[in-house]
Amino acid sequence: MAGLVPAIHDLSRGTDVNARVQPGHEGRREQRSRRSILTRLLMTLPAAAVSFLFSSAPAFADLKICNRMSYVVEAAIGIDDKAATATRGWFRIDPATCRVVVQGTLTADRILLNARALGVYGASPIPQNGRDMLCVAQDNFVIAAARQCRSGQTQAPFTQVTPTQADDGNLVAYLAEDSEYDDEQARLAGIQRLLVIAGYDVGAIDGVDGPKTQGALAAFLKSRGLSSDVVASPNFFKIMVDAAQTPSTSGLTWCNDTPHKVMAAIATDDGKSVTSRGWYRIDPKTCLHPDVTGAPKQIFSFAEAVDADNRAIKLKDKPLNWGGDKQLCTRDTKFETAEQTDCGARGFVATGFGAIDMSSGGKTLRFALP
Repeated sequence: MAGLVPAIHDLSRGTDVNARVQPGHEGRREQRSRRSILTRLLMTLPAAAVSFLFSSAPAFADLKICNRMSYVVEAAIGIDDKAATATRGWFRIDPATCRVVVQGTLTADRILLNARALGVYGASPIPQNGRDMLCVAQDNFVIAAARQCRSGQTQAPFTQVTPTQADDGNLVAYLAEDSEYDDEQARLAGIQRLLVIAGYDVGAIDGVDGPKTQGALAAFLKSRGLSSDVVASPNFFKIMVDAAQTPSTSGLTWCNDTPHKVMAAIATDDGKSVTSRGWYRIDPKTCLHPDVTGAPKQIFSFAEAVDADNRAIKLKDKPLNWGGDKQLCTRDTKFETAEQTDCGARGFVATGFGAIDMSSGGKTLRFALP
């Protein structure tokens, strides 16, 4: 149940890894030329946060990672140099911002990159399929020998990237989606995505400003007593992430009251079939709204506490989990399936989910130690 990660596109070479086409996106390209006051406001950020400023050539070349995705990500880098491989992470990067990950002249045979979305996004991001399996840790880390993992470290797929050298001599690599957002579109799509998670209707997550997006954003700001000026703040994504992790009066909210990481799965019954999917990472002392679309007749939940190596936490020889009697299919890696029979024959495991009573319009499940 390793952390789920979005696709990495190496824009410098025009190739991508595990890309996804966003339906309906191209039909909205022309609308982006008509920028509203809201759209212009979204981009009034400090220049250092959103642009690649060119100045006189520095004495040392830094390596920057720039995020043109609609997710807040945490990135890790791998450096191959003379048969030795080191990794370092995590660097949090908001949409439409850049982060220096290596300062000074960089000498390396290869540069590798891994990125994971914050747990608030649940199962939505696309896993990358990098071929280099290198060691990472759950929290901030520096690992000198990253091909042989030690206790508390796990392997993650890293993708080789070829950074572009900017006019100032610095190196830049990009995280991107198949939608090919520019900075403005990535920032707006990132806001749209978090508004949806927080329970607001923005229409499509497409980086296109419109009445629904403006209305949802205005309602979000009003509900939290915030002025419109805060949208341009460099901390706005943190404000939105915090809001999305606060128990909601509508929909389902998971809250992890344990000191352990919790991985959760959800299942929905639409009257025709039951679809189970996971995993959602819920860090200690945080909450999460799983993405539930439509109006399902029934919702089911399963969650399990795991250690740094993603092994089940046990108390008195019993796994620390929260579920029920409804047997549904899961597996250790990211999954989604609408077929709930013969789990084992299809590479799944039958897992006991608990039914959730949503009659009151909202439900918060709190995972606590017994």
